[in-house]
Amino acid sequence: MNDFSRVERMDLSTRTTAAIRDVLAGRTRGSILLFTGPAVIASIAYMDPGNFATNIQAGARYGYSLLWVVLAANLVAMLFQALSAKLGIATGSNLAEFCRDEFPRPVVWFMWVASEIAAMATDLAEFLGGAIGLALLLGMPLIWGMAVTAVVTYAILLFERSGFRAMELIIGALVTLIGACYVVELFIAPVDWGGAAAGMTGFQIPDAFALTIAVGIVGATVMPHALYLHSGLTQHRAGPVDTEQKRKLVNYSNREVIVALAIAGLVNMAMVIMAAAAFHLGHSDVAEIETAYHTLTPLLGVAAAAVFLVSLIASGVSSSVVGTMAGQMIMQGFIGFRIPIWLRRLVTMVPAFIVIAIGVDATQALVISQVILSLVLPIPMIALVIATGRRDVMGEFRNSRLTQAIAIFGTMLVLSLNGVLLVQTFGIPIPGLA
Repeated sequence: MNDFSRVERMDLSTRTTAAIRDVLAGRTRGSILLFTGPAVIASIAYMDPGNFATNIQAGARYGYSLLWVVLAANLVAMLFQALSAKLGIATGSNLAEFCRDEFPRPVVWFMWVASEIAAMATDLAEFLGGAIGLALLLGMPLIWGMAVTAVVTYAILLFERSGFRAMELIIGALVTLIGACYVVELFIAPVDWGGAAAGMTGFQIPDAFALTIAVGIVGATVMPHALYLHSGLTQHRAGPVDTEQKRKLVNYSNREVIVALAIAGLVNMAMVIMAAAAFHLGHSDVAEIETAYHTLTPLLGVAAAAVFLVSLIASGVSSSVVGTMAGQMIMQGFIGFRIPIWLRRLVTMVPAFIVIAIGVDATQALVISQVILSLVLPIPMIALVIATGRRDVMGEFRNSRLTQAIAIFGTMLVLSLNGVLLVQTFGIPIPGLA
């Protein structure tokens, strides 16, 4: 069999891996697209329905004033996703496996339980978002929207059997669709670009509820499961054989992280800007996805409302797929146990059905889920700072002093926000916040 026939018989993932290895070995000059995939998949976690819920509330109630929170959260996310990818490339282990091997057993069990809670909170947001979008678009009961979302999500997950590249392409297409929808929205909405620019640099928290929204934005942007997932997506993709090849992979990975998360950040800012432009003056009480959809129709037209729903459905389905992938990786990494995809999918979507069954407001459940995520977030952040700061783990890929300092600062920022939120929750007044 000649080389051409052999390549033709390879599946897409095998061909991609072979092409990457040729580039790393210096035999060919490959396209950056060969190395594009892990950060794109991780980026969908930054555009999930939880982002829709928090961003709509932020824009409708506070206009452009919380845009700086979205920007700051996205910058922190870029750093930590890059660290996660670097861990997988440099060590061949993902973050959950590192924790299992390096931390005491009680700590590992605590981290696993907290991560599973985060996975359920994540799936609550993702699953409900897709279901709400389908229910509104097709006029079906929410419970049927949930059933359709479950079926579509499981069907996409089956493509994982074909290798990593098929899933990367599917998620990449959905990311493109979400981004395109919000480009359209910005052309339709009457945006005050001067106000938006001021909101990105204003550094203000107008009141106590704005703090809750700000913490929710952080929880919806820097996602715990994405930190675990990214390290796993890079650990077996190419199989570098020496330090030089690892160095090349890390460089390609950093570029992909910057581009993919910059796009995700722009989509998040576009959500806030759209909500601020459409709802802040005259409709600042809009706090639910359903209300936002129904209000958009008379304000900006049927096209704007339809585009909004298409982006929500694409977000819900794709992020639910990615959440399930992350859940499997977390369970296998921490306790070495893997369950069938259909069972994993069933377990993590049960809370969403319970929420609807007991009559909890769906959008409020989305916002609360993001606050839960923000409370769990410091756990993988601290683990990642520890792992990537150790020379015995990372070798020459250990964080520089500047990178380590910035990573510690980002972690402390999230911990501080969580502390303030807990103080507020227990009714202790916070100076400067009404």
